[in-house]
Amino acid sequence: MNTSPPARIARQLFEESGLASSHEPIAMSDVEALLARHYRLSGRLERLATEKDDTFRLRTASADHLVKVSPPDEAVAVVALQTAVMRHLEAEAPHLPVQRVKETTEGSDNVTIERNEGGVRVLRVFDFVEGAVLAKTNPTHHQLAQAGQMLGRVDLALRSFRHPADERRLVWDLRYFDRLRELIEYTPGATHRRLAHEVFRLFHGTVVPRLGALETQVIHGDYSPYNVLVDPRADSFVTGVIDFGDSMRSALIFDPAVSLANLLGRTPRDPWREACSFVAGYERARPIKDTELPLLPVAALARLTLRALVTHWRAERVPERRDYLLEHARDDWVNVARAMDVTMQEIVDRLLSTRHGAP
Repeated sequence: MNTSPPARIARQLFEESGLASSHEPIAMSDVEALLARHYRLSGRLERLATEKDDTFRLRTASADHLVKVSPPDEAVAVVALQTAVMRHLEAEAPHLPVQRVKETTEGSDNVTIERNEGGVRVLRVFDFVEGAVLAKTNPTHHQLAQAGQMLGRVDLALRSFRHPADERRLVWDLRYFDRLRELIEYTPGATHRRLAHEVFRLFHGTVVPRLGALETQVIHGDYSPYNVLVDPRADSFVTGVIDFGDSMRSALIFDPAVSLANLLGRTPRDPWREACSFVAGYERARPIKDTELPLLPVAALARLTLRALVTHWRAERVPERRDYLLEHARDDWVNVARAMDVTMQEIVDRLLSTRHGAP
């Protein structure tokens, strides 16, 4: 397995994504002091495991809140982009169950924290959305379609959104996937490396030639089953859409591709069943162009492969987040293999038949 640093493009993407290094977690006492001073909030603070932010649940006598402190290497402009996306959705589509940003007593969306060693971190407070994460449920075909339709509604509402930082570069943006082949060498196991090489081959042959022509807009970027809250008893099913930390301007089809990547293989006998249900719902709200739909299955495979590759790389370099990272990606290679047992043309035909009303 390769242990040398990644090449320049990969290194830059990791750095700009806030994934290249670890940081000392912020002291809970400092967070409590900032919440009291700027929000007049106090209560029981509980640290939550997350990918890169310092994240907390604050339980007060009247309500619960989610508190996030950005990592030191995340640009203030990028944090502002995330907040602006949520504010836009609150104004343009108030009926959508998107997490809300709480203002400080001074009327600001956040509190900036000057660090002794230089740089700035940003603290924000959100309402705490109750519900089970989609990943921990066993949704029906109809419920998966509802989850897909919700993302379609979010993307539809974001179609007109613009922000100075929305062209940010992220390692998760599949526009750069073809340039990250070197990550394969960081992966233990020849079987995994063979799978990854095959996915890169598919992506290079089908998606890369079309990258410049794909419809683009600002997207959620991480509508995974861990960022969708649901209530199986509710008619609407989806009760909350959270975590806009990966919002960016990219190809529209890369947004549902994230969701599909997380659904692949969960039903081993029919590894694309849940993904097809999700796409059927998505298209009710935000139809995918006929020329782009055939690229979606390959994009989903690429996203799942990318997560497996990045997880291996990061778990060795950010040990304090190792358990969190590996838990979220523990079945990725198995699911890539299951999904690739079906030809991409079979999946495209299935998506088209679902679009036309076939089961």
